[in-house]
Amino acid sequence: MHERSSVGELADRLRRELDRYSPGGKLPSSRTLVERFRVSPVTVSRALAQLAAEGLVVTRPGAGAFRARPRATAAPVGDTSWQEVALSADGAADLVPRTVDASGVTVSLAAPPPGVIEFNGGYLHPSLQPERAMAAALSRAGRRPGAWGRPPMEGLPELREWFARSIGGSVTAAEVLVTAGGQSALTTALRALAPPGAPVLVESPTYPGMLAIARAAGLRPVPVPVDADGVRPELLADAFRATGARVFVCQPLFQNPTGAVLAADRRGEVLRIAREAGAFVVEDDFVRRLVHEDAGELPGPLAADDPDGVVVHVGSLTKATSPSFRVSALAARGPVLERLRAIQVVDTFFVPRPLQEAALELVGSPAWPRHLRAISAELRGRRDTMTAALRLTLPELALPHIPSGGYHLWLRLPDGTDETALTAAALRAGVALTPGRPYFSAEPPAGHVRLSFAAVAGAGEITEGVRRLRTACDEVLPGPGNRSTRGA
Repeated sequence: MHERSSVGELADRLRRELDRYSPGGKLPSSRTLVERFRVSPVTVSRALAQLAAEGLVVTRPGAGAFRARPRATAAPVGDTSWQEVALSADGAADLVPRTVDASGVTVSLAAPPPGVIEFNGGYLHPSLQPERAMAAALSRAGRRPGAWGRPPMEGLPELREWFARSIGGSVTAAEVLVTAGGQSALTTALRALAPPGAPVLVESPTYPGMLAIARAAGLRPVPVPVDADGVRPELLADAFRATGARVFVCQPLFQNPTGAVLAADRRGEVLRIAREAGAFVVEDDFVRRLVHEDAGELPGPLAADDPDGVVVHVGSLTKATSPSFRVSALAARGPVLERLRAIQVVDTFFVPRPLQEAALELVGSPAWPRHLRAISAELRGRRDTMTAALRLTLPELALPHIPSGGYHLWLRLPDGTDETALTAAALRAGVALTPGRPYFSAEPPAGHVRLSFAAVAGAGEITEGVRRLRTACDEVLPGPGNRSTRGA
């Protein structure tokens, strides 16, 4: 029997036999399955990976495969009829120019010159990426029957199901669209939800790439300040009243750049305020899989607590894998889903099927949970190394919040510091950093810099990078510690 066809047949047989085992019960060993069904170990491994991707079994390295426990099936019945008003209430706002300033994006995408330490990177260093697992997944995916054919426009059903399970709550595969990376998903969402010239509420500070999307679409970003507990609900309500906006874009988990997590008592408030305003919340859940080892239990996505279709959810695999592994998801319910789907089809047709098949292979393999555990521990260690080095070497840079997830720290500069001058001085000293100005849609309250600890080779580069930053600060920072004032 051909290897690829036998994988599907074995998966079907195992799927039919799952009722023999109680939830959490152990399936026969791989060796037993090889002997019983007279197939190769590779066939058994791939069949179990397929069932794992479907959420039917759980594989544990060294322990075997177990029947997965069923998901909670309680699904609150929501009322999405309000969206007909929200989607049609375009208003008569003046159009604004669709200017595009990509500087806030390119600073984290451009590779620094040789010898420069990359504190401005937005992705994992190659040593942290699951390169072997991705290569194996792509190789297996390329041999799947039909892997090079045209996929469903909404995405492979199994991958949509996996994303739906990742979101949780009552979200179903039918409410998920597979997209080509988070940036593409955000673009689709903003184009679907707001007409040119309309205001869109954004966190302040926030991800520059989203601000660029909004401005390119002719939208008017309106800032809503965040603090250590996320967006401030009273200011969000004021902004909705003042602007009549129908969209609020937020990152409730490990917000970029502050690292804040939306507090439990604010989550319901944000949804209530948006619902009363007849508005959507675009939830950019970009970094959930980069949680640090000491984070404790994470809050679920806002979309999991939203039966009424207020939330349009964006989730991605890219940050936890590779910048080239551009597989993400849009999740929404109600009439807005059809608008999202139509815009995505017009823009991109579909995400290439081999990449979707590779994503299924990767997340269904034993290597995936191992990778997530490894980067969880590594990112915590890197965060602690950078935090300690900054406190020892650069105590004048304020670090108001130490995040328990993500890949960067957000530092406030002393009053009067010239961000542009510091960025240039740092580059001369051999370290690339990200200035804070592009993260604000209006005038910033102070100078900031964002330092990434994920894009460097390891702890040694972090320590050396902070030392080089000390040299730049001595040149630029105001006050008695500035070299330019010594002896004056």
